[in-house]
Amino acid sequence: MVKLSTLVCILSSLMDSVSAQVEPAFVKLIDLPKVRDCAMNDAGTVVWFTIQSPMEERSAIAFMASINGHWASPELMPFSGKWNDMEPFLSPDGLHLYFASNRPIHPDSIQAKDMDIWVVDRQSLQSDWSKPRNLGRPVNSSTDEFYPAVSANGNLYFTRKPEDSDRMDDLYLSSWINDAYSNPVSLSEKINSPGYEYNAYIAPDESYLIFGAYNRPDGYGSGDLYISHRGEDGQWQSATNLGPEVNSPAMDYCPFVHSGRNILYFTSRRSQINLNPITDFSAFLKTTQQYENGISRLYKTATGSLLQPIRRE
Repeated sequence: MVKLSTLVCILSSLMDSVSAQVEPAFVKLIDLPKVRDCAMNDAGTVVWFTIQSPMEERSAIAFMASINGHWASPELMPFSGKWNDMEPFLSPDGLHLYFASNRPIHPDSIQAKDMDIWVVDRQSLQSDWSKPRNLGRPVNSSTDEFYPAVSANGNLYFTRKPEDSDRMDDLYLSSWINDAYSNPVSLSEKINSPGYEYNAYIAPDESYLIFGAYNRPDGYGSGDLYISHRGEDGQWQSATNLGPEVNSPAMDYCPFVHSGRNILYFTSRRSQINLNPITDFSAFLKTTQQYENGISRLYKTATGSLLQPIRRE
């Protein structure tokens, strides 16, 4: 006879395996040339995302609203379409939409800048968005800043290539103190490495951080998603790979967690195209235009136990 404790363990394992099933997200966007990332409001009724040309010469921020349970057609954000805008992130209170852009600081300029972090604001959830404003120093610098993510207390996490180092891209924190951003500090070596770290999602309470890292020894592909939890001492613990349930042999990046729905969204270039001979034209199109065909697509999976800290003996 199977013990109750054993049965509970089996059921728990089965539930975790079910929750870890990765599936397409926002299939309505499948006909767009390239979708790079996404962010959502708490209600799950609006999604913001980056749309790009195949070679990324053009990049803009769009949004899509759910009306009566159905996603309406996507629209460009009013401020986007002239410069290369990307990587939107909605603040936990829903009043600030952060993004990265190469737009010039002075509106009359015709010369693109390096990538900086910008924000648009609104007075209430029903108000219109303001014009974009550059966060300025000390957040922005003479090098590129990417992928902003903001916690409930206003702390800003983002990607930057160090100005005075040969290191690759690292993750930085600029704390919100006395209504101003502090000088950014590189996150600890429990997260950053000499290689590439990028695309950080911070939990609203800063209890965990999910990010992308490129070609690590424990990786499953070119770029994988990792998670680090904050310990009882307030320090970040060593990051762990989210595993093959999420990561693939292809590039996996741009995480976003909808905590209310316990869903992890992310971008992937995974492909399931087979190499069997095809002689029919329509069959060829069906094979090459399937969702998992190597083009950047949005995916989702129930978080299940993915966000739980790993017990360390």
